[in-house]
Amino acid sequence: MERGRLRKAPENFLDAAGVRTVFAEGKQGRRDFIRKAFATAAAAGGAAAAAAQGAKSVGEGDPAILNLPAHSTGLGQPVVTDGYGMPSKYEANVQRRPSPGLTQTSQSSVSFAPLQSLFGIVTPNGLHFERHHQGWWDVDPAQHRLMLNGMVKTPKVFTMDELMRLPSVSRFHFIECGANTGMEWGNVAVPTVQYSHGMLSCSEFTGVPLITLLEMAGADLKGGKFVLAEGADGSSMTRTIPMSLVTSGQVLVAYGQNGEMLRPENGYPLRLVVPGVQGVSWVKYLRRIELGDQPWATKDEAIHYVDLLPDGTHRQYSSIQECKSVITTPSGGQVLLDKGFYSISGLAWSGRGKVRQVDVSADGGRNWRTARLETPVMDRCLTRFNIDWVWDGKATMLMSRATDETGYVQPSMRQLREVRGTRSIYHNNAIQTWLVQENGEVKNVQVS
Repeated sequence: MERGRLRKAPENFLDAAGVRTVFAEGKQGRRDFIRKAFATAAAAGGAAAAAAQGAKSVGEGDPAILNLPAHSTGLGQPVVTDGYGMPSKYEANVQRRPSPGLTQTSQSSVSFAPLQSLFGIVTPNGLHFERHHQGWWDVDPAQHRLMLNGMVKTPKVFTMDELMRLPSVSRFHFIECGANTGMEWGNVAVPTVQYSHGMLSCSEFTGVPLITLLEMAGADLKGGKFVLAEGADGSSMTRTIPMSLVTSGQVLVAYGQNGEMLRPENGYPLRLVVPGVQGVSWVKYLRRIELGDQPWATKDEAIHYVDLLPDGTHRQYSSIQECKSVITTPSGGQVLLDKGFYSISGLAWSGRGKVRQVDVSADGGRNWRTARLETPVMDRCLTRFNIDWVWDGKATMLMSRATDETGYVQPSMRQLREVRGTRSIYHNNAIQTWLVQENGEVKNVQVS
């Protein structure tokens, strides 16, 4: 059976639209849902009926079937032996993009991952989002060093060769900038999921547990309560990390990403991996770890990456990325070309562990159905979800709501603002809503 057709998101801004009245959707099992879905599509007539009746037969003269293309009758290209493999030219539009709404300089900048065009949970290295505070560098690994000092018996300096000789581990984790979805705090409805949620990526990271290196230096694991991670870029990015994360073995000193060395824009040759914690703490170009007994209150955690709460106090050291989800297709900027059957798909994640459940609403939050979670479901890692849906051609709103293994439920924007107020920038994990209009265009709206 053909499914309804969906056009990829164009990279342009769309005007805001009013929210239409939607109708409740009854709960039902998956088999009954699919059976009724196609029955509904067939009864609707027009394109939906044609889709429900299946694909064209050969007798209808589809030239893509009857005429052999050049690639079926000639020799193809030789293997690539002198360069890095590249995607198809037909996928050239799938790329990281800066936001036209943000100030961009060559030193301090952001690029967003194209979530609407990705499958599964792993972000290709060339599409991983970027956040730079003083530009990126391609550092010579032969000259790079990692120092361990502070409350240790024997301060150590490691070369890259020495680090890569040690036993390593590989783990899948998401990384999310604390400011991801930050523009939504100010009621700015950016057009696509790439711009609303694209400071998010997920990779397999390879490296040495930080606790291993600290033990080699004779760290005071009783008196030492925090480590300071320092980067080698021009901003000297420095972040405080609780030792509770380090002693658990979660924190990695990583040099590998998705089976290859880190890319320069992702911290080559060495970065910190702090699962579940905002991306600014994943210090790139890592050059120093210092063990101490209290937080350092560095410039990047005392002045920046803080939230102003309703009572006027600052929310500081708010590092954990709380449970969150977003529908990536259909999503803002995309167009549904026909009524009929679709598979709603998206991503869910939690900085406190595994995603336990994702519920999806196709009527603006009146009714919810539990989505399917694609395996594997891993700790502090993106989880792909999907659910069957039949669009009847009427305006409606799509939403997703994740629950993690601690029982935490992703809040609505209203619930989040009741606690955090309206002057925040960071850690917006509210439910995202996409408005599907009668003409099939999908736009970003907020539902309080």
